[in-house]
Amino acid sequence: MKQWTVQCLKRFAAADDLRIAPFYSDGRTYGTPTWIWSVVVGQHLFVRAWNGQRSAWYQSAVSQRGGRIHLAGENFKVSLSPVAADARLTGEIDDAYRQKYQDSAYLLPMLQAGPQSATIEILPV
Repeated sequence: MKQWTVQCLKRFAAADDLRIAPFYSDGRTYGTPTWIWSVVVGQHLFVRAWNGQRSAWYQSAVSQRGGRIHLAGENFKVSLSPVAADARLTGEIDDAYRQKYQDSAYLLPMLQAGPQSATIEILPV
């Protein structure tokens, strides 16, 4: 499985322009890009759905497991993997959201159970 380079992860950690476009049900056509927050934890890139598992892009990501993102000024073909519930990892992702988005009024809702349960890891293809 491919991993992000250290240089990409550094750029991703600072960037705030992630747009995710999971495939439509045909598995080939990219969906409409959705702007979302992203964080880097260790060597991993994560996103969460504001509306939790009800979010349309999240449901597409879970069913199609792939698509494209725009981040740090570039487009990337990616695989999308739902993150299993794990208290330690959830806490680390929460901390990354707190650090990156500390000045946003939208931070606290992203740390709630709904968005936590709709966490996706993004990997390069």
